[in-house]
Amino acid sequence: MNHTLFIGIDVAKLSNHVYALNLNRDRLLSVNIPNTQDGANLIETHILKLLDKYHLSKVIVILESTGVYSGHVATYLSASKFLSVFEIRVYLINPKISKNYRKSFADMDKTDPKDAYILADIARVGRCDELTPFKGAQRLALERLTRHRLHIAEKLSNEKVYALNNVFLKFSNFETIFSNNFGSTAVDLLLEYKTIDDIIDSSLEDLADFVAKSSKNRFDNSLDIAAKIQKAARDSYRLDKVSYDPINTALASSINVIKCYEHEMKDIDKAILRQVAGFNHNHYQILTSIPGIGKVYAAGILAEIADMSQFDSNDALAKFAGITWRKNQSGKFTADETYMTKTGNKYLRYFLIQAANMARIHMPEYRDFYQKKYDEVTTHQHKRALALTARKLIRLIYGLLSTNRLYK
Repeated sequence: MNHTLFIGIDVAKLSNHVYALNLNRDRLLSVNIPNTQDGANLIETHILKLLDKYHLSKVIVILESTGVYSGHVATYLSASKFLSVFEIRVYLINPKISKNYRKSFADMDKTDPKDAYILADIARVGRCDELTPFKGAQRLALERLTRHRLHIAEKLSNEKVYALNNVFLKFSNFETIFSNNFGSTAVDLLLEYKTIDDIIDSSLEDLADFVAKSSKNRFDNSLDIAAKIQKAARDSYRLDKVSYDPINTALASSINVIKCYEHEMKDIDKAILRQVAGFNHNHYQILTSIPGIGKVYAAGILAEIADMSQFDSNDALAKFAGITWRKNQSGKFTADETYMTKTGNKYLRYFLIQAANMARIHMPEYRDFYQKKYDEVTTHQHKRALALTARKLIRLIYGLLSTNRLYK
């Protein structure tokens, strides 16, 4: 460690403040540099000069993971052929780590140089030893795709919830008809029939023909579905006729947006599968060997974990994902309800929970575990049971990846 240069870079959109320390906490450099390609070249030059001037043989660089702004400089430094000679390690850390570490310094001002100093000192005291170094361009590319997929998934979910509000106003019993409220037949029904009375006044045979045509004869008995639709229509609330046109316009718009998001999701999934090829292939095969974990979810998990060696236990992996629960205890009192921390990597947490939801469908052990946890409480049953199932899945994932074994 006494031959190591410790660099902290406080990243902003327009500039990066670079602070360099040695093991004795001597300030070797404090400079503000533009966040540009030329600026990255200059940072590289400064680091090489310091390594030569002070006869240092290693360099550790720490940046906060601040969205896209830290990606370019982290990629440039980690891939530098000149710095690779000095065993450079670049770390992107959660801002909460530096925020908590700052608390150990009493009355310190919050400025760019001080922020960069905090990051450099985190490297100096070895707080990054448990983390995985930044993997460079390939991981960044995969991470951007998998994280964008979550972005699209959230937009899609929000739009569906919003659309269902208008669906309820137009056709209050609509959700009792189809298992998928946004399947092709369900959507065609909402768009084709402008009012509830249009459905009620339609003959059962015409409605059955509509269902058969829209579903391309996927239903075994279109006449039964048509009867179910008419019953739901009769049991629904009626609106004044003047209300239907605005609601239909809003619904049509939402359905177009939903279709657009679904199309984009398919394209993103294809891009993820292209990008993940060759990225830690062994771990990718291990993850996809677990029943229910498809290729896209495996890619999302892999993009966030990066290197399993940074975790010394499945508890550490669970903590990294934020799938842990804080105790609520005082004296002899212990609260029945505890809340998931959610302070870890939200992207990893999303992919693990989605994978757990699929695992419970494909694996009897996980289905039974989910059901057991579901039956234990009367509130938040699905969310609680799914989160606990994800925690169980973490133990399996850690065991397989840390020993490099396929699921059997």
